[in-house]
Amino acid sequence: MTDWSQLSHAYGSAEDLPALLDQIEADPNAERWNNLWSALCHQGSVYSASFAALPRLTTIAAASDENERLRALLLAGAIMAGADQPHGVGDVREKYAIEIAALLRMAKEHLRTLSERAEYIYLLEAILRFEGIQVWREDLSWGLVNGEYEVSCPGCEASLFIALGDYGYFSTRGDYALEDDVQKVPLLPADPGDLHAIGQRLHSLASADGQNDVAVALTYLFGNALCPDCETEFSVADQIGDA
Repeated sequence: MTDWSQLSHAYGSAEDLPALLDQIEADPNAERWNNLWSALCHQGSVYSASFAALPRLTTIAAASDENERLRALLLAGAIMAGADQPHGVGDVREKYAIEIAALLRMAKEHLRTLSERAEYIYLLEAILRFEGIQVWREDLSWGLVNGEYEVSCPGCEASLFIALGDYGYFSTRGDYALEDDVQKVPLLPADPGDLHAIGQRLHSLASADGQNDVAVALTYLFGNALCPDCETEFSVADQIGDA
C-alpha cells in the first residue's frame, strides 16, 4: 500500500491526495481536477506523488465516462512527460509498466472517438508521452491548438511567428493578429508522401481518424518556412525543437 505521507507534490506532503482522488472518483468536477493537476503536474514539474498516482488515474480512466476518461488520460500523459525530471522515483517506466501500457491502450482506443480538434491533439500528444516519445515537449500540442509557434531564424536569429491556423499558413515578424500590413511569407508544406518517421505517423493517424484540419496543419509543421528578413529557408519542426 502506498504511504502517501512519505511522498510529496507541488505543495508539500501528499497525504491529502487519497482523499482528493476518492472525491474525483465519487463526484468529479472541474475544480477537483484542477486541484489534482496543480498538485501533480504544476507548470510541467512532477513529483514523487505524481507517479504514485498513476495506478489511480488508470482506474479512473478505465471506469469513468468519456469526459472523465479523457481528463485522467491527459493528466497521466502530462505526468509521463516529466519522467526524466529529478523526482526520486527511479525508473518510472519500469516501475509502472503495467499502468502505462493500460493507459496507452485506452488512449489509442479513445483517440478514435474524439471529434473536437483540441482534445484530439492533446490526447495524441499524451499517446506519444506514454510511448516515451518526447516531441518538442508541450510545444507540439500548444502550437497546433493555438495555431502559432514562436521560433528563431537559423540564419539571422530574428524572432518569428509561424502561423498554422485560422489566420493562414505563413511566417512573419509582425503582430499579424492586430496589424493588417505585416509581411507574411507563405509556408512551404511537405508533401504527405514525403513525410517520414514521426511526421508520417502523426499525419496518417489524423487522416485515418477524419481529423483533416490537423492532418493539413501537420504538413506545414513538417514543412519549411522562409525568413521574411534574410530569406533563409528552414524546417519548421526543427526550429520548434530547438526553441
